[in-house]
Amino acid sequence: MPKHEITPCPRCGKQFECKVGSILLCQCSTVELTGVEREYLQELYDDCLCVSCIKELKAAFQKNQSNNTMNTL
Repeated sequence: MPKHEITPCPRCGKQFECKVGSILLCQCSTVELTGVEREYLQELYDDCLCVSCIKELKAAFQKNQSNNTMNTL
């Protein structure tokens, strides 16, 4: 039986349904992450995040990477 649970997001506290037992049906699977983005999230959080926080952190990571690139030019 797939494991689904209502859990709070460790970043924002919002309740969401985590479908870790059916990851392809989980809300987080709608956000495409590169390997580097995935590592970044794993460094910050040990648990699943809501889709809004994943998107926000992805955007912040990309902005930071862009700023770092601009600073090295």
